[in-house]
Amino acid sequence: MSLFESPSFETISSEIKSTTHPGGSYVLALTSLGNYYVSSASAPSNAIHLFDKSFLKCVQTLKGHQNATTALRTVRSIGGSDRHTLLSAGKDGCVIAWDERSGAPTIQMTTSGRSSTVLSCDASHDGLTVAAGTALQKEDAFILYWDPRKSSVPLRVHGSTHSDDITAVRFLKNCPSPTSAQILLSASTDGLVSTSNSAEDDEDEAVLNVGSWGCSISQAGWTRNSSTNRVWAASDMETFSCWSDELDMLQNCDIRHPSVHSHGRSWVTDYLITCHNTKRSDSNLAVFVGSNEGDVALLSSSDVTDSSVPWAINSVWAKGHTGVVRSVFWDENHEILVTGGEDSKISTWRCPIPRQSSGFDEGAINMDSAILKRERDDEMDISESEPEGKKAKRQS
Repeated sequence: MSLFESPSFETISSEIKSTTHPGGSYVLALTSLGNYYVSSASAPSNAIHLFDKSFLKCVQTLKGHQNATTALRTVRSIGGSDRHTLLSAGKDGCVIAWDERSGAPTIQMTTSGRSSTVLSCDASHDGLTVAAGTALQKEDAFILYWDPRKSSVPLRVHGSTHSDDITAVRFLKNCPSPTSAQILLSASTDGLVSTSNSAEDDEDEAVLNVGSWGCSISQAGWTRNSSTNRVWAASDMETFSCWSDELDMLQNCDIRHPSVHSHGRSWVTDYLITCHNTKRSDSNLAVFVGSNEGDVALLSSSDVTDSSVPWAINSVWAKGHTGVVRSVFWDENHEILVTGGEDSKISTWRCPIPRQSSGFDEGAINMDSAILKRERDDEMDISESEPEGKKAKRQS
């Protein structure tokens, strides 16, 4: 696995805006809703905060969950409504749809007597099905489904798809057929990724495909390659994988392995933050990674299904955080990147859409030596002090 600088590469070291998250907690999740960026934080903070996009000022606080908020998502609709809705899950065993205008829940879905922590949630494209994954309780971890129009009890509960914490549930979106739109991807610390028919009551019949990675999975989602649905997953060991829609593994790599050192700059990844499906291209995935010093980089590949295809580093956002960055949100419509970290800081950055490139930059030397990991020599300082127009260098 190799890494090269894209032709449009640049280091961005000036934030647009920054603020400190209320309560001084780690910023664990970020999303967008209308004119707001929305965040949730680590315990003991239970609240969900809305920040004005223009000034990054906290303008509203939702009470959140009785215990810590574990997941935060914006969904296209919920219960047949025709407006984007904020959806959250928590350790109190609830999934809540919020009305940010009133600051109150509009729909609250509970685990119906099961006091399980809910770790992940999502809504189908039409908003008529909500799914959630729970933490392991005794010997069971559940995928729960609700019709949000009848939210008092789950429609169905599947308890044998996974045998440990269910860390991700994601519906297949923008599907050509109603049947495809019912497909739910789930991933777990048991090392399995699975797809299920969310409309099937019988769990044995509901499970469509299962893939085994053999390591604890922390994140997963859908992506597309050549108009074909694929699955990406990230592990607790900072490894990245890509799977076919039938969950055959196509790539498995340590995202920390490829490093780059050229033109007086070096980059070595310490951890994977998250992945993002770009709206501007049918190609692949934007993979956001971080360093322990608080820098963030965007990696991409022209084909994430092929381990022989080199990765490109497109941008680095530097000197904004003083520790690990736990969450990012790419607001593509405004070309803004929002970052949140363990330093309780939320920042917005300029985030240009990378140019497509399939060639290898011979000027980029791939090096895996740990000695390069923290290099920030004089040439790097000079580069960052130049006007932005002189810094073009990288992409895939």
